[in-house]
Amino acid sequence: MKVPSALLEYKVVGRCLPTPKCHTPPLHRMRIFAPNHVVAKYPFRHFVSQLKKMKKSSGDIVYCGQNFGISLRYDSRSSTHNMYREYRDLTTNMVTTCPDSAWQEETCGL
Repeated sequence: MKVPSALLEYKVVGRCLPTPKCHTPPLHRMRIFAPNHVVAKYPFRHFVSQLKKMKKSSGDIVYCGQNFGISLRYDSRSSTHNMYREYRDLTTNMVTTCPDSAWQEETCGL
């Protein structure tokens, strides 16, 4: 497999399928670096099958989402400040339209 230079961080959550013996199986979460969400599911299935003995047929992926990070640099009266925040959303447009109120106060000087 040819790996591109830019890998993205995905959060993959999965569990075993419910059985009469165990109605609410525990969730297993991993941070995977992959080029897209399809490729991110494969290492999750591989490692969970090794660690928790869960097969592909008896398991279910509950969530596979991408983390978006925004880095911001601004100058204040005293010095230069660097800020970094991570958001978990479906698109980058949703992340950039609603930053925290703390960011707005610090950057706008309100």
